[in-house]
Amino acid sequence: MSEKRGTTTLTSPKRSDLSSCVRAPMGSSILRGYSQPHVLQPLTVSDPHLARHSERTDKRTFLQKLAEFIHPGPDSTDELIATLADAEHHHIINSESRLMLEGVIRMADMTAGDVMVAAPRMDLLSIDAPFDELLHQVIETAHSRFPVHEGDRENIIGILMAKDLLKLQRAPELNIRALLRPAVFVPESKGLNDLLRQFRDNRNHLAIVIDEFGRTAGLITIEDVLEQIVGEIEDEFDIVDDEGDIFGLPDKSFRVSGDTAVERVAEAFGVRLTPDKEDESSYDFDTIGGLIAHAMGHVPKRGERHTLAGLDFVVLHTKGGAVRWFKVSPVAPSPKA
Repeated sequence: MSEKRGTTTLTSPKRSDLSSCVRAPMGSSILRGYSQPHVLQPLTVSDPHLARHSERTDKRTFLQKLAEFIHPGPDSTDELIATLADAEHHHIINSESRLMLEGVIRMADMTAGDVMVAAPRMDLLSIDAPFDELLHQVIETAHSRFPVHEGDRENIIGILMAKDLLKLQRAPELNIRALLRPAVFVPESKGLNDLLRQFRDNRNHLAIVIDEFGRTAGLITIEDVLEQIVGEIEDEFDIVDDEGDIFGLPDKSFRVSGDTAVERVAEAFGVRLTPDKEDESSYDFDTIGGLIAHAMGHVPKRGERHTLAGLDFVVLHTKGGAVRWFKVSPVAPSPKA
């Protein structure tokens, strides 16, 4: 406090004075000239993240920590898959769950080139083909989507939905180009995880795979990707593994799976399908589908017919370029003159 010309004025305490006031005890003479409200008191604020801290508290027991120290978590994909096998062995998960989880893990390292249908096995439609030819090919191959090319097979100009052909039947004046949908092109190196996300976001079910030179390498569908997780997606032509592979039909013919062993077909029909011993070096077919494809000289298509060892093989259904089902019947003897 200082006086100037009879007027009393208060001077603000210096920072050093305040710090000494805070440090001084309450009974000190330094505090006598100041009232209690001027003393700086530390503020006490509750921790707003106290609940979070309590949630982060490690609740593991000592034995659990010791077990994890002795047996740490998997460090590689193989170790993770082995852990899943152990989980199945201890009945923590069932076999179906283990297979699906393994599929998800393995799919992370797979690309479109690993599961695509190669270009020579693609079923394509020509933009210049007449309607009847297009309809016949759609019925024979039984696909829902078809790449359409103009001129060279490498020149894919769009995707045609099989159901859109009905519009051409009702309105022949329509131009087939107007029914085409944009084709999606992806590189062979495209990861399946990214491709599945792209299929989902863009609502596409088919993509054309191109190689590093920009040429058509094949095609891939969303079904091809999902089958890496859930296994093969069966349709009405597929059968359960324990239901057999040869079925009798009402017309006394038989429906035979394309992956049936050659020896089993030969035994069932009482014929010899294997070559003589001296020709066994050139014989390298385990399934009847592979044997028929080799005998025909090309990838069989639906509706094609081939006769071998007195048996008539008619292709009922193909998938991915392989025959799924044959209709087999003995060749009728030719009438005597």
